[in-house]
Amino acid sequence: MRSTTSSTPLPNSTIELTAPFDVEQVREDFPALRTLIHGKPLIYFDNAATSQKPRQVIDRIRAYYEGENANVHRGVHTLSQQATDAYEQSRAAVQRFINAPSPEEVIFTRGTSEAINLVASTFGRVRIGAGDEIVVSTMEHHSNIVPWQLLCEEKGARLRVIPITDDGEIIYDEYRTLLSDRVKLVAICHISNALGTVNPIREMIADAHALGIPVLVDGAQAVPHTKVDVQALGCDFYCFSGHKMFGPTGIGVLYGKRELLEEMPPWQGGGDMIERVSFEGTTFNELPYKFEAGTPNIADGIALATAIDYLEQIGMERIAAYEHDLLAYATERVQEIEGVRIVGTARDKAGVLSMTMEGIHPYDAGTILDQLGIAVRTGHHCTQPLMERLRLPGTIRASFAFYNTRAEVDALADGLRRVQALFS
Repeated sequence: MRSTTSSTPLPNSTIELTAPFDVEQVREDFPALRTLIHGKPLIYFDNAATSQKPRQVIDRIRAYYEGENANVHRGVHTLSQQATDAYEQSRAAVQRFINAPSPEEVIFTRGTSEAINLVASTFGRVRIGAGDEIVVSTMEHHSNIVPWQLLCEEKGARLRVIPITDDGEIIYDEYRTLLSDRVKLVAICHISNALGTVNPIREMIADAHALGIPVLVDGAQAVPHTKVDVQALGCDFYCFSGHKMFGPTGIGVLYGKRELLEEMPPWQGGGDMIERVSFEGTTFNELPYKFEAGTPNIADGIALATAIDYLEQIGMERIAAYEHDLLAYATERVQEIEGVRIVGTARDKAGVLSMTMEGIHPYDAGTILDQLGIAVRTGHHCTQPLMERLRLPGTIRASFAFYNTRAEVDALADGLRRVQALFS
């Protein structure tokens, strides 16, 4: 089945790349891009799963362990104070990066999944009851489905699902229909990890807020690729992961509005989240520490600020423009290949290109591409309900970052043809 330009429009963008972007200079910062896979230079198109790390981030982690290693908070010795300062400066960097009103509204977690689970286990415990409803979309990652399912089962609440079109867009009229006084939360992805669809988050939040409904946004796929302003969006919670934004694994962020965070009970008990403990009772620490029990991921939290500095030095608008140009080019190249179909053709897309190949299982295609040094993700991408809606076992997903090149896209197109030749 041939994919044509008329059936697969190029993604829209209002951003133009006005300043020169030297991708080869950027690539010099990423040691992993010089790796050989099966004797061939690595072409890394699995950025939606995790991104590669610039040398600056790697060096910052090493510097902490070599010269600053100490536990944070409460220590009076010099190393502890230095580590604490660096860790809290990272929180301030996150606040600036997403334009949160205050650093106290920035909670460090292990990643997006933990951030969503934190909200489900605290906000959900207070706000959700029998007969209430939580609204999600068909395209959500499992991390933005399963915690709400568990909460609904516990509380006797109901999970409602926004349908999508065959192109992978929210059916907006259906979304409005789902909103009612029974709905106590909308949980929606900013950008789909499986399709690249950019959802109309600001409008969705405004419509929910008109009925007094809080909104949580899964921003794991948005923060690395576009400028995010939580105050402009108006969201009540925003979650993302460091490892997808060129930072370390094991560190993530939950932004929450202060009034909601103050209302929510602690999630985990332990050191640092307390003010005073006695056998008669415990009082809890102020924000953000109320939600950060135990020794945190200090080194990776500090290095997250380095990743943010790196992105800001390049400029998020320049990153978005470059990646959009790359997506448009990749869309054109893949459309030229007989028997390859693009899955996810929303009008507003980020740098994700999901595909199927006629008569070829995604795993087989991914294995052959790996032999050519090309890393793509194959399968359901932790979006099984979405794949069921699209009647697919999975897709071949190429996801782009600002260090990818048109030459690498050409290699991907040639690789897909090689795959077809082996099965012909």
